[in-house]
Parts: sequence; structure tokens; C-alpha cells
Amino acid sequence: MPVGPGAGVAKVLGKMFLLLTEVKGEPSVVLKVEPRDAEALRSTHPEITPGCHMNKRHWITLSPGGLEAEFARELVTDSYLLAVETLPQVRRPVDPQTFLAAEGGTGSSSTDGPAA
Repeated sequence: MPVGPGAGVAKVLGKMFLLLTEVKGEPSVVLKVEPRDAEALRSTHPEITPGCHMNKRHWITLSPGGLEAEFARELVTDSYLLAVETLPQVRRPVDPQTFLAAEGGTGSSSTDGPAA
């Protein structure tokens, strides 16, 4: 538990892409994002704030309620793919450049995609 007891972490080959934690007593999800996207997401969605316990430039926190489930799934998939991109090419479980095209561009997970 990198951030303490009660927090859950999802990793792909040792690279963290999702943190389940509590923020102000509410369950929250912290996800990896491109820095240029983080600011846009925070400015357009009040449920998205800087990443709790993480680098505020590269991580966002999703608070409960308000976000469409499909949009939240897409953010999780994007976070997973960002983590995969940091792995050596031969170790990547999916190709981040073609993953969404192979999935029909929906961002939905597959057996090789992010685990919930």
C-alpha cells in the first residue's frame, strides 16, 4: 500500500495507474493523466480535482457522483494506457497506439485492458 492502509492500487507490470482511496471521507479514484489534459478536465468537471496523494500535474481525483460511467471508464482506460506506454515495448501487454482502434474506439476494457 504505497499511500497507506485502506487504499487500493491497480498496476500494470509494476506501474501504478489507479488508486482507490478516501478524500474527505468519500471514496475516490485517482488516475494518471497527460498534464495538458489534467487542467482541461479539472476546469470542465467539478467532480475532477488535482490528484490526491500524487503529483498534481500528472494525476486527477474523481469524486463520486456527477460523471457518466462511460466517461469514467474512458479515463481509467487512458490511465492504464499511459502506464503501459512507460514500459519497455517488449513487455507491454497491449500496444497503446492501437488498443482503442482494436476496441472500436470506445475505450472499453478487454481481457488485456485495465482490470477493475
